Amino acid sequence: MTKKKAHLLGFIQHGVNSHATGMWRHPKDKVGWNFARPAYWEHMARTMERGFFDAMFIADELAPYNTHANSSDETVRWAVQCPTHEPSTIVPIITGATTHLGVGVTLSTAFEHPYSMCRRLSSLDHLSGGRVAWNIVSSYSKSEWEAYGAEMSERTERYERLEEYMEVCYKLWDSWEPDAIIADKASGIYADPAKVHEVVHEGRYFRCRGRHFVAPSPQGRPVMWQAGSSGRGRDFAAKHAEAIFAVHPNVDRMRQYADDLNERMHGKFDRPAGSVKLIYGLQTVVAETRSEAKEKYERIVANIPLEGALAWISGHFGLDFSKIPLGEFVQNIEVPGIQGLFESIIYAKGGAPVTVREAALIYAQGMGMPVAVGTAADIADQMETYMDVGGADGFMLAATYTPGCYEEFVDLVVPELQRRGRLRTRYEGATLRDNLMET
Repeated sequence: MTKKKAHLLGFIQHGVNSHATGMWRHPKDKVGWNFARPAYWEHMARTMERGFFDAMFIADELAPYNTHANSSDETVRWAVQCPTHEPSTIVPIITGATTHLGVGVTLSTAFEHPYSMCRRLSSLDHLSGGRVAWNIVSSYSKSEWEAYGAEMSERTERYERLEEYMEVCYKLWDSWEPDAIIADKASGIYADPAKVHEVVHEGRYFRCRGRHFVAPSPQGRPVMWQAGSSGRGRDFAAKHAEAIFAVHPNVDRMRQYADDLNERMHGKFDRPAGSVKLIYGLQTVVAETRSEAKEKYERIVANIPLEGALAWISGHFGLDFSKIPLGEFVQNIEVPGIQGLFESIIYAKGGAPVTVREAALIYAQGMGMPVAVGTAADIADQMETYMDVGGADGFMLAATYTPGCYEEFVDLVVPELQRRGRLRTRYEGATLRDNLMET
C-alpha cells in the first residue's frame, strides 16, 4: 500500500511572538534576527523550502485582544501576539526568496470589500508565480470590531455575509475568459471587452459593479483555506475549502473530525470524500535524545506568563477569564468565541476535568494542539499515527522559538520522514495548488 506523504506548513505570525506565548523571552528566539526586516523572512522561507514544506502559513489578528478585564493592557504587557504587522506585506519577500514555497495569508472579510480583496490576492498570486493561499476569516474577537468602530455581528449573520462575500469573489475571479487578452500591437487592441465581463452584484450585504482589475493569475483563484470548527464553520469549510486547518488534542478527536468533514463534503456538497486536505496543528520539540528534548520542552513552558495566557484565551473565546476562578473547570463554561478550539482545551486531558489555570497555560503554548517531544524518530512515529489513524493529510507546525524550531525540524525530522517515504524529496508542481493536492 502506498504511504500517505505529509504536507507541511509553518504556522507563524508577522510579529514579535506567534502561538507560543512568551517565546520572545527564550534565549534562542530570533538571535541576530529582527522580525520586522526582510532578511528574517527570507531565511525562514528558505529553511522551510529546504524542508520541502508546502507553505508558510501566516496567521493574523487585526487588533490587540481586549476582552480580559475589558482592556488590552495584559496583551501589550506580555506580548500576546502583539505587536503584529500586516500579513500580506511579506508575501513577496517570502516568495521572492524561494522557488517553490507557497504562502497562506490570513485576511479578514469583515472590514474589506470583496473587490479590493480579489485585487490584492490576484496581484500576490501573480507576483509569487501562483503560490498564494487565502485563509478566509470573518473576525471573531470584539477587539477587532471595536478597533474598526463597528458593531460586532451575530455568528449566524457573519456566516450569511461570508457566503455572499465568496459569491462576489468567485464572480470577479471568473470574469475574464481564457482568451480575453489579444495583445495585438498592430491593431492596438490589448483585450476584448466582450470577454472581460462586468460583474453586477446587488445583494443583501454587498453591491458591486465593475470588472476585475487584474488579469487571471497563475492559479486563477488563490488556494482556499479555512479553519471551520463550529457546525456552521465546518459546513462553510466543507463547501469552499481546498485545505482545512484544525486543532485537535488527540488522535481520536482527529478521526472524529475527519469523518465528520468527509461526511459533510460528500453528503451536503457532493464533493468526493477526501478531496480536501486536512491539516492538523502540531507543535514539535526535537533533539538528539529524549532527555534533551524534554529539557528543551520544559524551557519553553517556563517562558509562558499566566497573565498573558489568560489574556489570550479571553480574546480567543470572547469571555473575560479575569472574572472566573482559576480552579473552575472549563467543562462548566460556555464561550461565545471559537467553539472548536475551546473543545481542544476541554479534551486536552483526554476528557478529565481541566481548570482555567491549566487551560490558559495549555492554550498559550500552542492553541491546545498536541505537542510531540522527543527524537526525530519519536516525532515521525507520532506524525504517522496522526496520518494513518487520525486522518491527517499534513501538519501545521506551530512555532516556538524562531527560526530555530524550524531549523531543527528540517535538520532532524525531515530526513527521518523522507527515509520512511512520508515526505516528498522534490517539488513536483509549479503552483501551491499543484503541490498541496499531491497525494
